[in-house]
Amino acid sequence: MAYPESMQESIKKLEATREFRISQKIPLLSLDEKNQLLREYHPDYRPGAHREIHIGVNKGEKAASEFVDLLESAGMVDPARVSLDNCYLSVDALVIGAGGAGLTAALFAHDAGAKVAVATKLRVGDSNTIMAEGGVNAAISPGDSPSIHYLDTMGGGNFTNIPELVRALALDSPHCIKWLEDLGVPFDRDPDSDLPNPLLAGGHSRPRVCSVGDYTGMSIIHVLRAEVERRDIRVLEFSPAVELLLDDKGQCAGAVLLDLDTNSFRVIQAKTTVIATGGIGRLHIQNFPTTNHYGATADGLVIAYRAGARLGYMDSIQFHPTGTAYPDQLIGLLVTEVSRSRGAQLVDVDGQRYINELQTRDMVAAANVRQVIGRGKGITTPTGMQGVWLDTPLIDVFHGEGTVKKSYPHLYHRFKQYNIDFAAEPILIYPAQHYQNGGVITDDFGRTQIPGLYVAGEAAGGVHGRNRLGGNSLSDLFVFGRRAGLDIGAKFRDIQLGRLTLSHVDGYTRELDELGLGRQATSPMLLPDYRFEKSFRKVQQ
Repeated sequence: MAYPESMQESIKKLEATREFRISQKIPLLSLDEKNQLLREYHPDYRPGAHREIHIGVNKGEKAASEFVDLLESAGMVDPARVSLDNCYLSVDALVIGAGGAGLTAALFAHDAGAKVAVATKLRVGDSNTIMAEGGVNAAISPGDSPSIHYLDTMGGGNFTNIPELVRALALDSPHCIKWLEDLGVPFDRDPDSDLPNPLLAGGHSRPRVCSVGDYTGMSIIHVLRAEVERRDIRVLEFSPAVELLLDDKGQCAGAVLLDLDTNSFRVIQAKTTVIATGGIGRLHIQNFPTTNHYGATADGLVIAYRAGARLGYMDSIQFHPTGTAYPDQLIGLLVTEVSRSRGAQLVDVDGQRYINELQTRDMVAAANVRQVIGRGKGITTPTGMQGVWLDTPLIDVFHGEGTVKKSYPHLYHRFKQYNIDFAAEPILIYPAQHYQNGGVITDDFGRTQIPGLYVAGEAAGGVHGRNRLGGNSLSDLFVFGRRAGLDIGAKFRDIQLGRLTLSHVDGYTRELDELGLGRQATSPMLLPDYRFEKSFRKVQQ
């Protein structure tokens, strides 16, 4: 038992109520109850969470305050000091980002005959994809269909999703599962079937989460990285994109990269460009901890916006209900939603349940905040962090001893390092900033309104509406990474680039100057700053 004595009293209450809770039924919330819960306790509704954008194509709209700070910062590239006459590399397709969406787009474009280069801020695979635990949604189980997947996704997004994007997601996800399997991804299998064994997640009406234990993303990235290496696709590591290039026809024509080893700029000319830079978690929206990887700092959104791409839904942030709250070394570590579908229950300081665990993520996150902040029913750690219990030992109760160790080896190992037995003891959790529901607006092939510019994965917005269902993020990045790559493969031969220019950067800078903005910082951020007192910032509750 690694929990301090101050927390053990609550664990005893949890254990005392376990037998009753096994058969307890908690009804789903009504529509009015859902809306009230969100308005009162979801972080998106807090005063000061958003502010108005004063520049660019989304001027007058609101977005997360921390993100608007980046949009209203000056760029780090002075166009007068960058020569566009001598390109470091010229390709048919430049993919910016090397997570699941980027590598998928690169593979499909390459296989269609395009000369492809992948540029990534860190190493190949360093992304939110590699940290994904739960799995990939696809309508492959008996009784399921793309139509039902479509309806679940629309409902989960409160029917604010862009329908044609959801249609593509639901129709193409089974094809992506087959593609990944053919490449060698070892999905957990049904011993009586040739198909992966899909599981149920919150907000879904059918089991459709195809997983590899609790390290699905890592397993997939290993396979995709090997495929990129096998095809000898050019990869530029430690080379974040800091501005997009346009040509004198208004087409996207590549990007300016920053070589982090030499601190020098590299100009990459490309007939087509894919932004697949992922999320914004390391902005720590409202000071929440995050499940995101170290490089998730909204770079692609910033440079796309400066080039004229339209954003959408950037006032909507997903807070995962079950981010780790203890021990301090693991704060923000995601505890997969599939644990709740297998029976793990949310329990307060008195050992009582308070929400149906399979409601959508926004509801469960808001209920956790309500129980801790609104009702004062949280458990407090020695450093002042508060949370509620996730009663993970119930997984073995419902599915047999050894299920936790077999199904969640990654989480079991991480907690065991701090003498917490994930199979025998509950886990303290609290919502963590997990996903941006918004991003660059695209069509159903990832195309933006800027010719030649595609966006795929978390950097794109619209498919999830204002709340994403668990498992749909991996479906999203493979579906739209694939579609972007296929579309590039069909079109790159006919694209003729004009004269390269960074005039859009000059124009954006002038507008910032006229507004008296952009003088305090530069963007994109590239890496979060955790130095000195910033490493001790108080976690928002």
